[in-house]
Amino acid sequence: MTAPSLHSTTRGEKLSTRYAFVGLGHRAQMYVDALLGDWRDTGTIVGLCDTNQTRMNYYVERIGRQVPCFAPDEFGKLLELADAVVVTTMDVTHARYVVAALDAGLDVIVEKPLTIDAEGCEAIAAAAERNPGKLVVTFNYRYSPRNSAVKKLISEGAIGQVTSVHFDWALDTIHGADYFRRWHRDKANSGSLLVHKSTHHFDLVNWWLAAAPELVFAQTDLRFYGQALPRGPRPARGQGAPGLGTDPFILDISTDERLKRLYLDAEHEDGYIRDQDVFGPGVTIDDNMSVLVRYANRAMLTYSLTAHAPYEGYRVVFNGTEGRIELDVLERPWTPEHAAIDPSAAGKEHMAGAGEKLILHRHWQEPEEITIEQGEGGHGGGDRLLLDDVFRGPGDDPLGRPAGYRDGIRSVLVGVAATRSASTGTPVRLAADGTRLVGA
Repeated sequence: MTAPSLHSTTRGEKLSTRYAFVGLGHRAQMYVDALLGDWRDTGTIVGLCDTNQTRMNYYVERIGRQVPCFAPDEFGKLLELADAVVVTTMDVTHARYVVAALDAGLDVIVEKPLTIDAEGCEAIAAAAERNPGKLVVTFNYRYSPRNSAVKKLISEGAIGQVTSVHFDWALDTIHGADYFRRWHRDKANSGSLLVHKSTHHFDLVNWWLAAAPELVFAQTDLRFYGQALPRGPRPARGQGAPGLGTDPFILDISTDERLKRLYLDAEHEDGYIRDQDVFGPGVTIDDNMSVLVRYANRAMLTYSLTAHAPYEGYRVVFNGTEGRIELDVLERPWTPEHAAIDPSAAGKEHMAGAGEKLILHRHWQEPEEITIEQGEGGHGGGDRLLLDDVFRGPGDDPLGRPAGYRDGIRSVLVGVAATRSASTGTPVRLAADGTRLVGA
C-alpha cells in the first residue's frame, strides 16, 4: 500500500495518520506522549513492536486502551496496520526497520543516529530513493534556541565566511557514565559514542555550515571506564550490589519507577541488564575522542568529546573572515554523588551557575551578547518545535531545521569515518556530498 506523506498537508491541518512504534524503551515516550497529548489530533497509535512484552505492556497502560503488540519477527503484520512508523530501537537495528517500513510504502520517523555504519546508510538511501514515503530524522538539537541563534548569525553573514570551528563537548559522570551501563557500551550495538552521541554534534556543524564533510581524521581512547584503570573487585551490576547508595557509579534502577518497569521488571524476558558496572568487562567504546574534519567549503572542524567530565556542557567557537562567534553552555556546573538515570532527574542543588551565553565579535567592534529567546518545554522549547514539524509537517522555516535521510547519513558517516580513522591511523575521505565513504 502507499501511505499518505507525513508532510503532504498544510501545516496545522488535522491529519489522520496511523502510527506504529518499534522499540519501546525510554526514547519512545516523547513521541507516545505527544500523540496522547498536544498532538493527539494529528493521528493515533495503532500498534507496538518490541522484543519484550513487559515494556510493551507499560506503554499499552500509558496509552490507556488495548493496542496490538508484535514481536520483531511479526514486524510485517504491524506495517499492515500503519501509515507511519516511529523507530526508537537499538541503533544497530535501525536500518532493518527503516528499510522495511519504506519498502512497505510507509513514512518513517527515526531517532538519531540513522544507523551505525556505511552499509546501513547505503541500504537506507536506496530504500528512500525507490519509495514514496518520507523519512524524518529527529535532530532535536537543531531546534534548541541557542543553536538556532547560531545558525541565524552564520546564515546572515555576521562573521563572513566561516573558516574554522572549535567544538568541545563534556559529558559528566552522571550522563557520560550511563552510556557505559547500557547496550551503548558495545560498539557492535551503538557504533561507538562517535556515532551514537556525536551524530548530534556533527549534524549541528553540517547544518550550521550548510556544507558537506569531505575528510576526517581522529584519535580515540578508553581512559576512564571499562577496565581502563585498576579498581579492584566490583559488582557486575547495580541492583543488589553491596555498594548501593554509597558508590556514585552504582545505579539503583529500582528507585526510578519508569525505568524499573521498563527494564528491571522486564529483564526476565530478554536478559537485558540496564545497570551494568561502568568499570566492568565488555566495554568496547572509547571515552575520549578528538576529531578533525575538513569541509567542502574549506572550513575546518576540531571536535572533542569527553565522557567523564566533572561538569556537563559544551563550547563552540566559529572563526570567520569578518569576526568570531562564541557559544558557551553550562548545563550542570558540578556532578553530585549519585547515579541519575537522566541528567534532568538529579534535582536542583547542583544547578546554580548553569546557563548559556552567545557572543558575537566583529572585527573593529566591541563584543555583542546575543539574546537567546527561550520557549516552553524541553530544550528551551525546541522539543515542541521538533514535534510540530514531525507530526504536523514543517512550516516555512528559513533555518531549515527539519532533517531528512541525507542529513542523517552525513552525520553518521563523520562518526563512522572518525572511528575508522582512529583504528587505522589514517584520514578517511568522503564523497563530495558527504553521503558515502570513498573506498568503502
